[in-house]
Amino acid sequence: MKKLKERWGVTSNKQIVIIFTVFAITGFSSLQLAKPFLSLIGIPDTFEPHWLYRVLRLLLIFPIYQIILVFVGYIFGQFSFFWEFEKKMLVRLKLGFIARYIDSKIKKEL
Repeated sequence: MKKLKERWGVTSNKQIVIIFTVFAITGFSSLQLAKPFLSLIGIPDTFEPHWLYRVLRLLLIFPIYQIILVFVGYIFGQFSFFWEFEKKMLVRLKLGFIARYIDSKIKKEL
């Protein structure tokens, strides 16, 4: 736990518990939201071939997860931690331009 706290720049065990809680809520929520969203855009869970449905669902879960992660982190008072976490992830996925764009919009509003 000590190494994780150092790596994330977290000082208290309470903050670690909050972070783990946010990750758990986000993971579960993104899984639950992907299925109805696919139905909403016209792809039912009986879609054939079924492997394609699963691939589409996985591709949809990723952006849903990213959005919910920052939102739930904000609700739990950990927006800055999760926004920094999100920016690192986007840069690693070669999508850093998204983070830079959002950062510039946030700075203009402040």
